[in-house]
Amino acid sequence: MRYISTLKEGQRISEIYLCKTKTVANTKTGKTYYSLTLQDKTGIVNAKIWDLTNAIHDFEALDYIAIDADVTVFMNALQLNIRRLRLADKSEYDTGDYMPVSPYDREEMYRELVGYVNSIGNDWLRSLAASFFKNADFAEKFKLHSAAKTIHHSFVGGLLQHTLRVTQMCDYYSSRYPLINRDLLITGAMLHDVGKLEELSEFPENDYTDEGQLVGHLVIGYRMLHERIAEMDGFPKALASQLEHMILAHHGELEYGSPKKPATLEAVALHYADDTDAKFQILSEVFDTSVGTGEWLGYNKILDSNVRKTTV
Repeated sequence: MRYISTLKEGQRISEIYLCKTKTVANTKTGKTYYSLTLQDKTGIVNAKIWDLTNAIHDFEALDYIAIDADVTVFMNALQLNIRRLRLADKSEYDTGDYMPVSPYDREEMYRELVGYVNSIGNDWLRSLAASFFKNADFAEKFKLHSAAKTIHHSFVGGLLQHTLRVTQMCDYYSSRYPLINRDLLITGAMLHDVGKLEELSEFPENDYTDEGQLVGHLVIGYRMLHERIAEMDGFPKALASQLEHMILAHHGELEYGSPKKPATLEAVALHYADDTDAKFQILSEVFDTSVGTGEWLGYNKILDSNVRKTTV
């Protein structure tokens, strides 16, 4: 199989990929074309079908498609121009080749997260974290889930990888700033994106659920946490409120979806750890899919900047 990560400009390929998204659009002259996102376990690539001839068979998003295409470059990123397309037969592909996966061992990452649970000194917070991360059904789902549809960590194990990195950063913060309540910060870091389990559907779809679209993972996560705390008779009210605030405020700004801006030291720390890991991952993915070295790679909407790799 010719994986997406190995594609190079100028190649002409015949391959099978998972069609992640399909959009029907029109050129300025009114000509209809298809804009696609194709996926395998090594990444994603944009594709276009400019000529809708009888060589292009009927297909939909989440179909496995066999294509003949030319590999081109558009705005410093690879793009496929598809000339022929048909639905692939199930005997022609292995679904395991098409799910993008974290490069890190998921079992090892999850064991490290459980180690953080065990390190929490506060009995209430440790029991709360354990009720999530030491539950077998939760663990199985958490290891497989993504952290986003497209923006960052949009792969199997992405939510786990992101959560671990944020927790590691928060642990570092707490070792350098004595005013931080480490138990509260670590618990908030581990649970900050738990709502994404309900915001996003499972692979291969990995798309927003109705609840994800209407409510969003911050409020979903707050609700999950609030309901679990309600089951723990005697859980300190002030502690619960401070932890719930961290979940609601971790995006940092109202325009980024946070119902509240960070008001505590722990909430501020969590926001910056979350934002740092997300943006580092965005840059990593831009660099992985860019063409050439030592060149400016174009404007990135999320970072609001023209970006490039460091060359020295």
